[in-house]
Amino acid sequence: MRRIVEVKSVGPYTVWLRFEDGVCGGLDLSELVGKGVFATWRALDVFNQVTIDPDTHTLRWPGGIDLAPEVLYEDLKKARV
Repeated sequence: MRRIVEVKSVGPYTVWLRFEDGVCGGLDLSELVGKGVFATWRALDVFNQVTIDPDTHTLRWPGGIDLAPEVLYEDLKKARV
């Protein structure tokens, strides 16, 4: 299981992540904005409240929104190529 150890919002709908193995970088999540549960992200201040769930190591937002670290890890690795 991949563990996210640091996250911060670094721009409109973009997060910077660091995983425990040192892999890090930014991901643009804007393609999710407004779709289904991600409708609350239309308010950028909600998106900017991203945290790491201490139990599941997922990214978490208010309203129960979360994203799995494994998917984010693979997306980040693809973005770095």
